[in-house]
Amino acid sequence: MKVNELRQKSKNELQNVLQEQREKLRLLRFDLSSGKVKNVREIRKTRKNIARTLTILKNNNTIDNIKKYNS
Repeated sequence: MKVNELRQKSKNELQNVLQEQREKLRLLRFDLSSGKVKNVREIRKTRKNIARTLTILKNNNTIDNIKKYNS
């Protein structure tokens, strides 16, 4: 998922995306240990997507806090 797409989502949608990505990573790791995964890069891509989502959530929280204290 691209960063611009993630930035347009609401906080709840981002949390849902994060939950889905974490579940996907869990399944990929399980499949890797059982020898079913052929594309190991998918694990890396999923981890990076999780990091992107967490970064955007953190930035949104920071922006909300700044707006809260400036009002």
